[in-house]
Amino acid sequence: MWLYTFPVFAYLLGSVSSAIVIARLMGLKDPREIGSKNPGATNILRYGGKTAAVLTLVGDALKGAVPVLIAQALTHDVVILALTGLGAFLGHLFPVYFGFRGGKGVATTLGVWLALSPWAGLAMIATWAAIAFVFRYSSLAALTVSVAAPFYVAWFSPGRPYLLAMIIMSATLIFRHRANIRSLLAGTETRIGIKN
Repeated sequence: MWLYTFPVFAYLLGSVSSAIVIARLMGLKDPREIGSKNPGATNILRYGGKTAAVLTLVGDALKGAVPVLIAQALTHDVVILALTGLGAFLGHLFPVYFGFRGGKGVATTLGVWLALSPWAGLAMIATWAAIAFVFRYSSLAALTVSVAAPFYVAWFSPGRPYLLAMIIMSATLIFRHRANIRSLLAGTETRIGIKN
């Protein structure tokens, strides 16, 4: 039964906001108070530069991957593994240490799936990179991945627990990007590399 504490551990680790920590360490403004007010790599990039953004991206991905990798070393129970990944994701979105004001969860999702199902995770990263490179919209890339990801997981990781976890993540990601959807439709969404 103690293995079911892993999702809780994952949630607590996921609650560590890489963007806020990196901003404080580098003397930058709190990402929740500037730009899009989203504590994520894209917002950090716009006002803090590439180094801060890369560190944020890596930190967010690691907090998704690390608890899953630890859980995998101790169990092969797919339910526990799926819940652990989901716990890290929800921790990023609703961090207990930062008043439950978290990011949108894209990098953490990619980290989770690189650990749970590397081929599915790589497919998600390739999709994000291709859309971001062609259209220069981080949000559009994230939304495209959100739609495609359940199909990748169904293909590379057949099994109901993994698929259900991904469907929950995808639906939540799309919901968290609802303001971006409105901006994309209105033609006012900020492109990657454009500072606020």
